[in-house]
Amino acid sequence: MIGSLTGIIRESSFTEILIDVHGVGYLVFIPLSTFDRLPKPGEEATVLVHTNVKEDDIQLYGFASAQEKQMFKMLMTVSGIGPKIALNVLSAMSVSSFCAAVASADLKAINQISGIGKKTAELIVLEL
Repeated sequence: MIGSLTGIIRESSFTEILIDVHGVGYLVFIPLSTFDRLPKPGEEATVLVHTNVKEDDIQLYGFASAQEKQMFKMLMTVSGIGPKIALNVLSAMSVSSFCAAVASADLKAINQISGIGKKTAELIVLEL
């Protein structure tokens, strides 16, 4: 399992980066919050990685901080939440804002995140 990558950013967009680690390019999906903290292409960066293994695919998800990675993994434990929605949450809200919304059961704030409807917002508050 890959836990982190340090290398040269070859390409970057709002949702993914291509990071070159000693000649091997890794495609890593990232939230917007991580994109904002990364250096420009051509510069070195370190990202913490969650490796998601499916029967026909291996996907890497990268994060700028341990808190983002931990929240991503916690969101994935909620029924019906997959990596795409978990990245949407991290892109829409900071870790502290999301935790505050869950703690105060602020369904309106959670419901505004792309991909999360009323029932999913309720489920997030209930399970977290």
